[in-house]
Amino acid sequence: MKKPEKIKPATGKLGILLPGMGAVGTTFIAGCLLARKGLGEPIGSLTQMGTIRLGKRTDGRSPLIRDFVPLAKLEDIVFGGWDLFHDDAYTAARNAEVLSKDHLDLIKDELSAIKPMPAVFFPEYVKRLRGENVKKQTSKMELAEAVREDIRQFKKNNGLDRAVAVWCGSTEVHHEAADVHSSLAKFEEGLRTSHPAISPSMIYAYACLQESVGYANGAPNLTVEIPAMLELAREKRVPVSGKDFKTGQTLMKTILAPGLKSRMLGIRGWFSTNILGNRDGEVLDDPESFKSKEVSKLGVLETILQPELHPSLYGDMYHKVRIEYYPPRGDQKEGWDNIDIFGWLGYPMQIKIDFLCRDSILAAPIVLDLALFMDLAQRADMSGIQEWLSFYYKSPMSAPGLYPENDLFIQLMKMKNTLRWLKDEPMITHLGNEYYD
Repeated sequence: MKKPEKIKPATGKLGILLPGMGAVGTTFIAGCLLARKGLGEPIGSLTQMGTIRLGKRTDGRSPLIRDFVPLAKLEDIVFGGWDLFHDDAYTAARNAEVLSKDHLDLIKDELSAIKPMPAVFFPEYVKRLRGENVKKQTSKMELAEAVREDIRQFKKNNGLDRAVAVWCGSTEVHHEAADVHSSLAKFEEGLRTSHPAISPSMIYAYACLQESVGYANGAPNLTVEIPAMLELAREKRVPVSGKDFKTGQTLMKTILAPGLKSRMLGIRGWFSTNILGNRDGEVLDDPESFKSKEVSKLGVLETILQPELHPSLYGDMYHKVRIEYYPPRGDQKEGWDNIDIFGWLGYPMQIKIDFLCRDSILAAPIVLDLALFMDLAQRADMSGIQEWLSFYYKSPMSAPGLYPENDLFIQLMKMKNTLRWLKDEPMITHLGNEYYD
C-alpha cells in the first residue's frame, strides 16, 4: 500500500449506515448519542479514549488517538440503516433489553427519529428470522439498485459529505466462494440472474462500494473477501475490512493464547462453550448459521500458536467450540473455557475461564472505531483490504496467500504503527537500545 500524500480533513457530516439495527446497532447508536451529550463515557473505544505513544519513552508524548489523527467527531455523525423489523431505534433498543430504560429515555426523541429502511432479506440465508420490513424487488440487481438509491437519498436528506457502512446484522448460513464470486463481471451477471450464491450481505456490500461507501463486515458472513468485491473496491478506491467482531470469548483467546505461546507452554485441548439468549443466539441455533461462526472462532488459535512451527506443543491440540441458545440470558452471554495445558517435562495443568459478558456492550465501541477508522482510510485514499484493522476482528482479512495475524498485541502494534506511518512519525519497535548507550 502506497503511503498517502495527504489526508483529507474530516470536515462536514459523516453518515454511519448499519445493515442490521438490532441489539448491537441500537446499543452503538444510543451510546454515541449519550456520549456526545456528556451523559455517558464511550468506554472500550480506542478512537475516543485510547492514546498513542510518539517518539522515545522519555519524550512524554502520548496524545489521544483522536487528537493525533483527523477523525470525525461524534457531533458530526448521522445514523441510519436497514432492518428486517419496522421498529425505530428507541423501540428496538427497548426490545433488545441491553440498555436500561432510564438511559434510553434520556435520548428517546433522537432514537425514535431513527427509522430503519426496508431490508434485503432471503430467508434461506437466515433461517430463524422472518422479515417484516423488507424490500419488494425480486431481482437481486434490482435490490442492489434499491440499496444504492437508499444510500443516495440518505446522504442527500442529511446533507452528508461522506458515509461508511458497518454490518451489524445476523450471521448468515455458511457457504463457500463459488465461480459467481470470482470476478466483478460474473458477480454482476449473477445479480441480474439472481444467482442463489449471492447473499443479502453481498448485495449491501456491492451497493455500498458502488456508492463509494467503505464497508466493514462485523459478522462471519462470506462478503467482501470474495475476488469480485476486492476488484470493485480497487476500482472505486474504497476501503473494506472484516470479518466478525472480536467481542467475548474470542477476545479472551487472543489475549491468553499469545501469553501461553510466548512462554512455550503446550496446549493439549481448548474447549469453549457459550450460552446466550438474544436474537444472535436464536439465529445461531440453526446449524448452518452456527457453522459460519464456528469457522470464524476456530481459526484464531491456529494462526496464533503456529502448530507447524511447534508440533510438540500444539500439533495435537483438540479445539472445540459450542454455542447454545438460552433465552433467559438475553444479551448477557456467558462463555466457559477449559484449557488443558502442559509445562516442564510435560506435566499437565488446567486453566478455567468463566466470562459473563454483554455482547452488545463489547461490540458497540468496535462499531464506532471501525466506522471512524474506515472513514480515515477513505480520506487517506487507502483502498482495498485494511489489514491494520485486524485488531477488531475474529477472522481478519489479509492479502491473498498471506495468513492473517490474530495475536491481539501484534494487531494493536500494527494498528498504532499504521497511524504513526500516516502522520510521518517514527515506528515504535520497543528495542530501547538507545537508552543504554
